Amino acid sequence: MGSSSTTHPTHASAELSPGLETETEHAQPHRLQGALFQPIGDEGRAELVERRLVDAITRGHLRAGERLPSEADLSKSLGVAPVTVREALLALRGRGLVVTRRGRNGGSFVAAHADPLTFAREAVRRTSRLALRDLGAHYAAITGACVRLAARRADPSETQRVRRRLERIEDLDPEAQRRLLDDVQIEIVALSQSARLTREQMKLQAELSPFLRLVAYETENLRRQAAHLDDVIDAVEAGDPDAAGARTELMAAETIDALIRLQAATG
Repeated sequence: MGSSSTTHPTHASAELSPGLETETEHAQPHRLQGALFQPIGDEGRAELVERRLVDAITRGHLRAGERLPSEADLSKSLGVAPVTVREALLALRGRGLVVTRRGRNGGSFVAAHADPLTFAREAVRRTSRLALRDLGAHYAAITGACVRLAARRADPSETQRVRRRLERIEDLDPEAQRRLLDDVQIEIVALSQSARLTREQMKLQAELSPFLRLVAYETENLRRQAAHLDDVIDAVEAGDPDAAGARTELMAAETIDALIRLQAATG
């Protein structure tokens, strides 16, 4: 079992993702980038850095045209040598996922043709139904346990802060809406007051996010996901762990069912 931190949820979130809470979601990095750029450590090989960056691009956490952090910043955040980052970026350029521009405003940028929905559709096509069901079960089990704990520990003022963020969703563009839903889910888990569980949720959310994005391509489905999160917030604020967990599990089940229907339709 993960140990619980006594850090206040707001501080825990800030510690995990410094500087990522913004007034304009589409203008700044969001919380899932914190999961993707955690240190690699002793396994700091170029292949692992390359895989981490590929995940960030294909899952839509780094968007087409978006500038990557500098080599120095990537080296520091991933815990590897600059030459390792340079080698990984060279491989990404070879795969056509990254382009490099020279000059004052230069750097490495995600290729313009990188479309996370295309990558997600291909991932669904390659993944067996059993693996999709297993992913959904894993997400429901971990996230459900996290929100149940949040319902037991959350401070009402913190719950209201998360709700206010969710209420802003209609003011955002579609991409920012999807990112906001990811961030709100992580913030709900942060109300558990467990830094370890929040870090685990960030990793899990990063894995499921492209599939949530694919399912939420239609506005109606995105609003359905937002409604699920709103109900989870209600349950957490009411101190009802069973309701919070049940709503989370329902959202996971609906997502996997939608992916399997999509898989069948695309043959």
